Amino acid sequence: MDLDAFVAVHRPVWVRLGHLVDRASRPRRMRAVELDELVDLYQRTATHLSVIRTRSYDTDLVDDLTNLVTRARAVVAGASDPGWHVLGRFLTVTFPLAVYQRRWWVLATAAGSVLLALAIGVWIVNDPQARASVIPPDSVEQLCRSDFASYYSENPAASFASRVWTNNAWVSAAAVAGGVVLGLPTLLVLLVNAVNAGILGGYMSGCGRTGQFFSLILPHGLLELTVVFVAGAVGLRLGWSVISPGPRRRVEALAAEGRSAVPVVLGAALALAVSGVIEAFVTPSNLPTAVRIGIGALAWAGFVGYVALYGSRAAAAGETADLDADQGAADLAPVV
Repeated sequence: MDLDAFVAVHRPVWVRLGHLVDRASRPRRMRAVELDELVDLYQRTATHLSVIRTRSYDTDLVDDLTNLVTRARAVVAGASDPGWHVLGRFLTVTFPLAVYQRRWWVLATAAGSVLLALAIGVWIVNDPQARASVIPPDSVEQLCRSDFASYYSENPAASFASRVWTNNAWVSAAAVAGGVVLGLPTLLVLLVNAVNAGILGGYMSGCGRTGQFFSLILPHGLLELTVVFVAGAVGLRLGWSVISPGPRRRVEALAAEGRSAVPVVLGAALALAVSGVIEAFVTPSNLPTAVRIGIGALAWAGFVGYVALYGSRAAAAGETADLDADQGAADLAPVV
């Protein structure tokens, strides 16, 4: 592309757009035809900017056009409203839709993780050599007698909830971010999680503490593990967008998936805060086992029902979980 010729042809559009943006400071004085022209020139200039960014090293020109497009966008779209409806949209559209759109990935991730954990647990229970080699016998006895149960009650509940939430939030964020590297770090996070659960369950079952294991895992684990599976699924799909981007360029597919993954990280942190409170205050409590597991089941059912209801509703309405969708294709107009 001849940049000088491109600039010479389109500069009048930019000058006119700048003039209209200045006039828009008093929109009541603008005619309807001028407002329509402002929107049209804004879309054209945004497209010009995207072309120049990919084909020019003229930073001054790029900076000038970026500033012009930013000013025009503020006029056309209006300033963003940080009010409560933004949070409401996140909770009722963006986050549940992002999870709902990846529901089959979540189910596959959950099934694979659970089957792996069960296989390892059965292996530990039925193979004496494996049981003797993975964890020393003295440590196994201590684990079954007190360590596993005391883990949930040896620290003050409030600080334990905070620590658990922080750790799980980091694990989920790492599972999502690992998708950028073809999903390999995500697979490692899921593998470590499943292996650890299988080993602990195997040893507790092997010493006759199967009931205690599930009574302490299920109250918080139903929701906590579901959120981890969601994060893992998002990371795996992010990695798959690099391997198989479809009709888009890889960088475009990765960017779109990445923007949709951000709400999942934020929403997962909120859900994990709930599971952290359950783990700190309900799991080690003196409530009957059925009540503790029932509380965990209600929290899990609430999360799944929330995602299914609001996610399916947003999908049917044609909503998007892409945080930047309104500044993507809608900002561009065909040019020659």
